Amino acid sequence: MNAIKIFDFNLKSDFSNWKIVNDVVMGGKSESKFYQNINGEGTFEGTVSLENNGGFCAVKYTFEPLILKNATHFCIRIKGDGIQYQFRVKTHQTDSHSYVFPFQTNTDWQTIEIPISELYPAFRGQKLNLPNYDGSNLEEITFLIGNKKKETFQLLIDRIEAK
Repeated sequence: MNAIKIFDFNLKSDFSNWKIVNDVVMGGKSESKFYQNINGEGTFEGTVSLENNGGFCAVKYTFEPLILKNATHFCIRIKGDGIQYQFRVKTHQTDSHSYVFPFQTNTDWQTIEIPISELYPAFRGQKLNLPNYDGSNLEEITFLIGNKKKETFQLLIDRIEAK
């Protein structure tokens, strides 16, 4: 099966639909930014703070609905920093809950394969009693860091696909 390209980072990429959402939306003090580095990769970096009940940074990408027919997993090519992140998707941008898959990075370029059926529903860090993601519709992808500790992070993103 051919890969469904969700986003391919390069020097011609349009970053306008990528947005930062930090815990400041609820009074926290975490800070992050998302930008294109000199190699064209998406660079998500910052500092997670636990002040004022904060504790997360996220970058989300919204787009026109995609139907992931026959796709069984997401493939993300990333270079991390040895920290755990979450890959999140939403069926509809207006949904309050996301489907979540935690993944561990190392300090090398790696391709993480995320089984679509293992993305579980969650809202504000709490797992919900709903079925796992079925891949029928996709309108938003998010990378989130929130490990319940103060930490500085950097995640480079090269490619996001469904296969």
